[in-house]
Amino acid sequence: MALSDTACKNAKPKEKPYKLADEKGMFLLINPNGSKYFRLKYRFAGKEKLLALGVYPETSLKDARSKRDQAREQIAKGIDPGITRKIEKTGSAENTFSAVAKEFIEANKNRWSVSHREHVEQCFERDVYPWMGNRPLKDLSAVEVLATLRRIVDRGALETAARTKQFIGQAIRYGIATGRAERDVTADLRGALPSPIRGHFAAITEPKPLGQLLRDIDAYKGNFVVRTALQLQPLIFARPANLAAAEWSEFDLDAAEWRIAADKMKMKDAHIVPLSRQAVTLLQDIYPLTGSGRYVFASNQGKTGGEPHINREAIGAALRRMGYQGQHTAHGFRTTASTLLHEHGFHSDMIERQLSHAERNRIKAAYNRAQHLPERRMMMQAWSDYLDGLKNGAEVIPFRKSG
Repeated sequence: MALSDTACKNAKPKEKPYKLADEKGMFLLINPNGSKYFRLKYRFAGKEKLLALGVYPETSLKDARSKRDQAREQIAKGIDPGITRKIEKTGSAENTFSAVAKEFIEANKNRWSVSHREHVEQCFERDVYPWMGNRPLKDLSAVEVLATLRRIVDRGALETAARTKQFIGQAIRYGIATGRAERDVTADLRGALPSPIRGHFAAITEPKPLGQLLRDIDAYKGNFVVRTALQLQPLIFARPANLAAAEWSEFDLDAAEWRIAADKMKMKDAHIVPLSRQAVTLLQDIYPLTGSGRYVFASNQGKTGGEPHINREAIGAALRRMGYQGQHTAHGFRTTASTLLHEHGFHSDMIERQLSHAERNRIKAAYNRAQHLPERRMMMQAWSDYLDGLKNGAEVIPFRKSG
């Protein structure tokens, strides 16, 4: 039953605090000393919270309800009214780009996949916060954002620069919604960055150049962890983000399987990767170095701070250092495998399942999660054997599919 002005006025103090309920989560709290406070109980990001709406009678029942409705509108837009209130009280310390961006990530963590949240955090930590994290959001200019993004462009990571611009814009728009900025300055940067190649990722799909790429990977003199990831990627052609964040608990080397949980997959569908003998050997080689930790491709063995695993861009960066910029990317190994496996007669369903592409029919997708697994095991082993042949300079001949 809703409150009335008469009920608020006549509420008498008791030995202990008590509440008189109104509607939509609002209530009047009556304390033993006679003070009366309007409060709103709400949930945000899975947590129950309270918001002060005013002191009765200075704040009328009508005014308290108006504040309640404003707060509920903010919640519906993904904005925590409690944090907004705190910002209004604490001033500029909470209004820097980094403070707003971290709050934006927190507000969205329950609807993002773990891998996407980690990617946004890593982009900000590595490429944004060091240069503009302490800048008040309302004072941030398009020129400052562009200077930050050009540092990414200068290392050849055009896709990363484009994605980071998108993430910065999303954080600024969150700041606008919470009253700490007036406009999204990234809108002024249209056309200011070199456009990454859209559509298919650059990929080598001819056997002889592919063999040379594999030999160059084996000869890579960089970090051992990155080199192992480089060597493994052609064999399993996983998404770079999934490979970079691979955890030892996901692998069963005896069964020769890598099982990736649905919340780490782009399409939100659990995925099984059969491992060839060559892939298992690579994992066994790196196990003495990183096997005592969580991540297969740990980036900070024994060190404190930093990212816990190699960045999703690490493989692509290594390929660029090897001279393959514009010719081949980390994601391009998926195109390479798809093209050559189709050319050699493997069934499209097996290839698409191995690439973890989305199945439009969700019932069929659930049924097909482990379908073709025996055939995919044979395909993945045949694929690894074929790559070994190319790497060793064998005559380029079609490899035989089983079944």
